[in-house]
Amino acid sequence: MSLVSRFPRKMILPSLLLAALIVIPFAAPLITDADPVKISVRDRLASPSTAHWLGQDEFGRDRLARVLYGGQVSLMVAFVATSIACVVGTLFGLIGAYFRGPFQFVTTRLSDVVLCFPPILLALLVVTLFGPGTGTLVSVLSILYFPAFARISFSEALRVSALDFVEASRALGTPSRKIVMNTILPNIAGPVSVQYSLTAAAAITIESGLSFLGLGVVPPAPSWGQMIRGARQFMNQDPLGIIIPCVALTLTIYAINFFCDRLRDTLDPKGSGAGKDATSVPSSDGAALAAAPDTVAEIRNLRLEIPRPAGAVPVIEEVSLTLRANQCTALVGESGSGKSLSSLALMGLLPDAIRQAGGSLSLRRKSGEMVDLGKLGPKQLEGLRGNDVAMIFQEPMTSLNPVHKVGAQMVEAILAHRKMTRDEARALAIRLLTLVGINEPERRFDGYPHEMSGGMRQRVMIAMALTCEPRLLICDEPTTALDVTIQAEIIELLQRLRHDYADGLSLLFISHNLGVVAEIADRVAVMYAGQVVEEGPATEVLTAPRHPYTKALLHSMPSSHEELHSARGDRLQAVDGAPPLPERRPSGCSFRDRCPIATAACAATRPPLLALPGADHQVRCHYAQDPEREAA
Repeated sequence: MSLVSRFPRKMILPSLLLAALIVIPFAAPLITDADPVKISVRDRLASPSTAHWLGQDEFGRDRLARVLYGGQVSLMVAFVATSIACVVGTLFGLIGAYFRGPFQFVTTRLSDVVLCFPPILLALLVVTLFGPGTGTLVSVLSILYFPAFARISFSEALRVSALDFVEASRALGTPSRKIVMNTILPNIAGPVSVQYSLTAAAAITIESGLSFLGLGVVPPAPSWGQMIRGARQFMNQDPLGIIIPCVALTLTIYAINFFCDRLRDTLDPKGSGAGKDATSVPSSDGAALAAAPDTVAEIRNLRLEIPRPAGAVPVIEEVSLTLRANQCTALVGESGSGKSLSSLALMGLLPDAIRQAGGSLSLRRKSGEMVDLGKLGPKQLEGLRGNDVAMIFQEPMTSLNPVHKVGAQMVEAILAHRKMTRDEARALAIRLLTLVGINEPERRFDGYPHEMSGGMRQRVMIAMALTCEPRLLICDEPTTALDVTIQAEIIELLQRLRHDYADGLSLLFISHNLGVVAEIADRVAVMYAGQVVEEGPATEVLTAPRHPYTKALLHSMPSSHEELHSARGDRLQAVDGAPPLPERRPSGCSFRDRCPIATAACAATRPPLLALPGADHQVRCHYAQDPEREAA
């Protein structure tokens, strides 16, 4: 694949713009043969002509030549000084953050000393002592700006050094220099690139300012600051003289900032996708809205992709689900199977790096209207979240803001969607805390999250999710971080809320724990490698599974439920292998490399989701209707 095809699309425009503004000044001999320092007094302030496209300045010198050659000086000083400051400052910050001790002291104290001096005053002092000139400017600007890089790289490297993957590298015995350069540095490249753009722009400005004061580039050599200084006296009768260098400065600074902002996004894998500005989601075919009256939400043929220069990588493919009122649908599967992404798509909360490339998502509002989520704007989606669809996240320890009282967070959620006074919102919040089984709700309302146990915090999250009486409640592994006793209480609470809910609450329950799923689910959808491989009534899927992956999950899960034991016996078995990465999924059936009954046909074609005869049960397997093959 050619270099051009692999070049990130979002970098094309800023790269071309920056390249043009850099190349054009250095191509000055090819653009004009005029001498930038040649004086022609009789042609002072002459208007643009065929010989002088931008006219002539106060000494009759060609303005086009001066702005081009002046750009060479400004760009060279800015980029050389900024690059030196970036390399030195980033190394100082990395070493100080990772090795700490005396390295940290030298980094922070040296940066503090330089930062004590105002930049322009320090520049004036150094230039006055050592005389004006390009070399002096590069030196002083490098010294001025390296502390900013050092402080940013230090703080970011300090944060990254505390993360688990750095500890894992240390545990593997990776040399410190490799951890610093190969692990920490790539993770701080985004903030450093933004600082580079700000510094380069500031360096150009200071160079022009010093030249304007006569302390920068030595006349008669051209520079943008000198052009502004000379044109200032004649700006009333010849405004073009001051406009031209100012426009050159503005365009250059904009191009640098534009390029570095896009570079930051490209260097960050989490934001490398098209995100919210991606190609619009394919519109629905209209059938998605023609749903049964008890349908609360529907996903049809959902496809999610990660845009990459070499081609989009699918992470979710052909996922279809129907969520009904007073029904709990469970999504089960190993980590990375696509369970949480499917639910986030329903909430309109997909990460920026992932885009919806196909399929439809529809939701029934409390008014009874079925809406196509792909056709709603950000404000409309905000109106849906919390009001028509709500979500309980996995970690009750971190889902609540630790610096705000529980009641304040609940009231904020209520007032975001319901028109009532704060006293009415408080009364509703306390009533909901009582509903979810929290003792002393008034005291807990005025307490902080850290004053509650994990189970109580999860109950608070459920209460917050119910503040606006949504039609759909998404529970993303809500019992994972809780002990077994609290898990049972949360499951019992969700069961009771579902049956007592006046408007018919629909639950989408995401879990990898089949024991919990057996207690709460009416229907089960098993996901593997971004696809639904089996879907049907919970009793059938859990007691008579037809897909090899579902069987493997059941055999690997301990359970106290008699029906599950009868399906798999008492011995636990591990599922061989690991799920494939999205970009490395095999041809045909994604599970074939781990499947005990796979054949050549499984590699040749991808099996569709087939409905079993006489049953409300679908399986994505070539041999789902071949009992002899399944038993082999």
